[in-house]
Amino acid sequence: MKFSTILAVCAVALCVAGCKYDKAKKGANAGADAANASDISTMEGGDSNAAEVSLAGASEGKFEDLYQRCTDVQFSPVYFGFDSTVVPQGELGKIDAVAQHLTSKSDRVVVVEGNCDERGSHEYNMSLGENRAIIIRNYLVQNGIAADRIQTRSYGAEKPAVEGHDESAYALNRRGEFVIFQK
Repeated sequence: MKFSTILAVCAVALCVAGCKYDKAKKGANAGADAANASDISTMEGGDSNAAEVSLAGASEGKFEDLYQRCTDVQFSPVYFGFDSTVVPQGELGKIDAVAQHLTSKSDRVVVVEGNCDERGSHEYNMSLGENRAIIIRNYLVQNGIAADRIQTRSYGAEKPAVEGHDESAYALNRRGEFVIFQK
């Protein structure tokens, strides 16, 4: 089997198994450097809501086709480490801000967009971007936001935040972004 086929099968298996945010699990990456030691692991198999994860909002269609995009509020992107779905501890406040907004504005929904830097194959980056978006989505759900108010999208490396082929550009392109819509 080709590596990309194996990778795609593994990504599908991961999505089927589900992803779950675990606040209690820290420093999940063995061999993580000191900067990652305070990160919170965001990937754990066995979520019984796997279908809900991949189908959030699917029965209603795309939010962008049904609702009007909100321009009165913007949220900072959540940045990820290289080849990682771990949300660093310092980035959680950004997701909390989105959760607070959605809690106070029950007529609003969010699309979480997962992005990657340009390294890696198209298939791998699309899968990694989706997993990053799902991790953020699961954190929002665990913080009281109804799953049907959240959709995920992956753009892989197709929508870079900045152009460039160095670590400073890569770091800004490994992100999850929030797009808010009003019902």
